[in-house]
Amino acid sequence: MRALIVDRSAPGGLRVGEVPEPVPAANQALVRVTATSFNYGEVSHGIETAAEGTVLGWDAAGVVVQAAADRSGPAVGTPVVTLDEGGGWAEVRAVRTDWIGVAPERAEPGALSTIPVAAGTALRALHRTGPLLGRRILVTGATGGVGRYAVQLARLGGAHVIASTGDPARHGEALRALGAHEVVAGPAQAGGGLDGVLDMVGGAQLVEAFDQLGEGGTLVAVGHSAGEGENFPFGALFSGPGRDDRSIVTFMLLFCDGLDRDLTWLARQVADGVLSPEITWRGGWDDASEAVGALLGRRLHGKAVLDLT
Repeated sequence: MRALIVDRSAPGGLRVGEVPEPVPAANQALVRVTATSFNYGEVSHGIETAAEGTVLGWDAAGVVVQAAADRSGPAVGTPVVTLDEGGGWAEVRAVRTDWIGVAPERAEPGALSTIPVAAGTALRALHRTGPLLGRRILVTGATGGVGRYAVQLARLGGAHVIASTGDPARHGEALRALGAHEVVAGPAQAGGGLDGVLDMVGGAQLVEAFDQLGEGGTLVAVGHSAGEGENFPFGALFSGPGRDDRSIVTFMLLFCDGLDRDLTWLARQVADGVLSPEITWRGGWDDASEAVGALLGRRLHGKAVLDLT
């Protein structure tokens, strides 16, 4: 079968090649992939560190062509959205049934392929901030794939959403259209007293965002695109009026239970137009290096989708 395989001598570190079709475990279904999406983390670190010939790819949408032998998961012919640690950049992938979401027949595969890492991470991160109705939530790095879904989901949950981006003049209108009530250039402009922060950036911005939390507020450290450590100045972790019980939490999406339920719900919201997939780049097999370059060069805001049909 065809796949995008790691070849660091090729443009973007990937080339189209032939690999054996995967042999599924008893709890895995075989899915014929029709669309996949790229994530910054897998192109910035995965291509650099994976063995030559590896098939990467966390996100993929397609149709079940072989049901799991243990009879778990969807039947043959079911449209699905899938998450796994690799194998999504290929014509067929084997995936655990508890990492498969059932999609409506009407759903567009490219839109579905944006869901697993980006929307799944945003949803689980928002769960960690607690109830959203009436709460003030800041999303940093809001123009990225996770950030755009986080803005939409937070608004859907009833939060007052503040989106942070390095260029509010350029991205403010689009972020407001997604549901942001305010668009700011950095966490320091959020006004303090925040109930929750979803931070996609890390480094100095995480430290700045933590300082904006109010009493009982939670910062969820989601991304680390800054590529730098967090250095808290003396006094940053002091408590006091309005500053007690603040916390920083982390999580790993693949360690979460119930992902099949999450993916199924998210697929329905995207199919119904409640959530926008925010696709800002789309291409085919031979265009992968273009998407990789755009992601690494921070020129891509939103999701990159690769059609594998």
